[in-house]
Amino acid sequence: MSWLLALPIVVPFLTAVLAFLTRQSPLGRWISVAGSAVLLFASITLMNTVLRDGVIAGQMGGWAAPFGITLVADLLSAVMVLITAIVAVAVSIYAIADVDEGMERLGYHALFNMLIAGVVGAFITGDLFNLYVWFEVMLIASFGLLVLGGRPEQIDGGVKYVALNLVSTIMFLTGIGLLYGMTGTLNMADLATAVDDADQRLLTIVAVLFMIAFGVKAAVFPLFFWLPASYHTPAFSVSAVFAGLLTKVGVYALLRMFTLVFDHDTAFTHTILLWVAGLTMVVGVLGAAAQSDMRKILSFHIVSQIGYMILGLALLTPLAIVGAVFYLVHHIVVKANLFLIAGVAQRIAGGTELSRIGGLYKSAPLLAVLFVVPAFSLAGFPPLSGFWAKFLLVKAALDVQGWIIAGIALAVGLLTIYSMTKIWAQAFWEPHPDGIEPKLSSLSSRDRAAMLIPIAGLAVLTVIIGVMPEPFVQFAEASAAQLLDPTAYITAVLGEQP
Repeated sequence: MSWLLALPIVVPFLTAVLAFLTRQSPLGRWISVAGSAVLLFASITLMNTVLRDGVIAGQMGGWAAPFGITLVADLLSAVMVLITAIVAVAVSIYAIADVDEGMERLGYHALFNMLIAGVVGAFITGDLFNLYVWFEVMLIASFGLLVLGGRPEQIDGGVKYVALNLVSTIMFLTGIGLLYGMTGTLNMADLATAVDDADQRLLTIVAVLFMIAFGVKAAVFPLFFWLPASYHTPAFSVSAVFAGLLTKVGVYALLRMFTLVFDHDTAFTHTILLWVAGLTMVVGVLGAAAQSDMRKILSFHIVSQIGYMILGLALLTPLAIVGAVFYLVHHIVVKANLFLIAGVAQRIAGGTELSRIGGLYKSAPLLAVLFVVPAFSLAGFPPLSGFWAKFLLVKAALDVQGWIIAGIALAVGLLTIYSMTKIWAQAFWEPHPDGIEPKLSSLSSRDRAAMLIPIAGLAVLTVIIGVMPEPFVQFAEASAAQLLDPTAYITAVLGEQP
């Protein structure tokens, strides 16, 4: 199975190399689209194998675990790789219209595919040191994409982005060193049992270090300031892939480590996570309410929605973990799509500042419909995917008598509706302040197709998850069961029962 686990990493790396070699010609964009399509095929194959055979693991280079490099895929890893591939296909197609030739010559497609390789590697690595390596691959590629073009606001956002992420790196490496010194291993499956013999008080301190490190990546309160300072500055293709995937790697790492390794003192660690979840939801949604630019509003809502996912982990009940997994997948699709829609609005209306645009409903009704689907889903309107995600988490909170956090989650949902209706009212419903009619026909047929096809595809996926939630909830239940009982994960990696 080693080749099947390595393929989703190898494909985007090879695509990045080929795209870099052809960056001076239009061929690079088509190589990127083709590479994303191959990645999607590989991820579907991986998902089918995990569904059929259960957790699979491979030891790279022939070194047995826990000494070698381990790649492992359970249901959570497999679905994250699959949804990454879906976003990669959507964004690579969209970039045909969004990314100009100057950015292509500077290596946009190579950096984009290197970023995808880093994200996929983080999802299927089986040891902490290589998780750090994949984080650094992501950081290098994302910084390159963030500053590509060299505008002052991009440089400013890029410096803030890198500065706080370097702090995260230092915290992560410190935690890795302490954990290795305590247990003698960095293999996640091996750590699951090795920490039982470690000093539990010191282990709690290490857990907090990891919480901070991954919290920066996930953009939780109070470590989120780099995100709204940077996500509105690059090309819309870059914003979309950042919004969909980057913070979710941090959430994934928290889910993995705080169910597999750091589950010894949940009364302390998960109480912190509960407070973090509530504050992240509230601060994020209030920040969004104060903004008047589409991308800034959506950036703050990334922060807000991350709070819901952390809430599921903090509650740590089977239903809460189900809700966290479901929310994770739903949010990637919805948030990436909203940024893609913002890009179309900018192209035809002349900007994303709400006071300077308008008239999109009258002159571009198709775009209006495509906006309503992810916007209403983000706010939690039934029967879209966001409703079921929020329902699962609120019910999980009520089941453990978490009345206050359930109330916060519901209130944040109402404020999310406020932000989405503000965008709808000013960008779509009210006339354009300059009296123009922004029309999709102003785009070339190629650009119109390249932008609207991925938006429509992601919107359809949102509707499917919403109107037919049962198979997706059942999948989330199976994934949550593996997280809460990691026996199959440990056995697949180490070949023995814990």
